Amino acid sequence: MIKFLKKEVAAAGFERVIVGLSGGIDSAVVATLCHLSFCVDILSEDSMDLLEIKNAKSSKKSNLKALLMPSLTSSKESINDALKLCEKFDIEYEIADIKDFDRIYCEKYGATNKVARGNFCARMRMATLYDFSQKEKRLVIGTSNKSELMLGYGTLFGDLACALNPIGGLYKSQIFELAKFLHLPDSIIEKKPSADLYEGQSDEAEIGYTYQEIDTFLEKYCEYAKFWDNFIKQKELEIRAKKNKTREEFLAYLSKKFDVQDLNENNKKEKIIEKLLTKDFPTEMIKALAHRIKTNAFKANPTKILRKI
Repeated sequence: MIKFLKKEVAAAGFERVIVGLSGGIDSAVVATLCHLSFCVDILSEDSMDLLEIKNAKSSKKSNLKALLMPSLTSSKESINDALKLCEKFDIEYEIADIKDFDRIYCEKYGATNKVARGNFCARMRMATLYDFSQKEKRLVIGTSNKSELMLGYGTLFGDLACALNPIGGLYKSQIFELAKFLHLPDSIIEKKPSADLYEGQSDEAEIGYTYQEIDTFLEKYCEYAKFWDNFIKQKELEIRAKKNKTREEFLAYLSKKFDVQDLNENNKKEKIIEKLLTKDFPTEMIKALAHRIKTNAFKANPTKILRKI
């Protein structure tokens, strides 16, 4: 991940970066990775050990800026955790609150729609990050994990907008393990995940499942998607070539083989994956999470991310 960050930031023509630091685990991990990539001299990018990370000192501190952007409803706990991380790793930070934007939104549109207000604040944070990016010549680094990206659990042109994303290939459960490896403060690792869109907001309560359950589902979903790409498409060519089947006849073959009704060219992959998932997960879970994956607007235009470590 450090190699990825160094290579891509340099390729974009930048030396310095900026990260929105909320006090949550994802942004804390990304800020720490950026700290190790651009602010300290490490012995080896391939063989960093725990002691080296723990004792890493800033020699080029100004290469990274963490921007704290609390709204009217941001929890004091999250702000304190963000400050604690900056103190622990000697990270340069600045507080640029968005309370005035939040207040104007509430005065004009009201505060009853918590999600709409939270999405507005997320977009104001990203606008603020890009304002700093332009003025200080810093590249904006993203903080969305693979679980969020697959489910579309984020704000378009808000937290999902960035130049690079070093953790986009990691599930949320893997982020927790990485956070422990990087010696993040326990208060960040142990608190419940929240996008802090509004007071008391909880990711897991909003989605309806724990991240452990979600990631187990997503891993299996990806496994079946790979099965489709590597086997079913090849099978289609073989069967249609040998038996001269029409497209409609092949859909009928798939429908019979997988016991799936109403297949067409646009839905065959999703429907067959969902059918395969019934061996592992309850119907309601498949319906809820597969629907999120299918209707995820972000997947049409993803940010460049590191997919392999």
